[in-house]
Amino acid sequence: MFTFDQYLGFLAFLTILTIGFWLMIFLITFVIPYWIFGSSIERLKEIRAEKKAKKQTAIH
Repeated sequence: MFTFDQYLGFLAFLTILTIGFWLMIFLITFVIPYWIFGSSIERLKEIRAEKKAKKQTAIH
């Protein structure tokens, strides 16, 4: 059926495929939402700081 070289190539292919699959699952479920949520929180902090600075300059 398979020669030993073909068997090793098939195992290497399955290993790379499996690693890629789990990497995509990890990125989609954890890294990307974490990145988006964190950047939106930072942007909201910047907007609040800008409003506070404008309010302070309007008072003085």
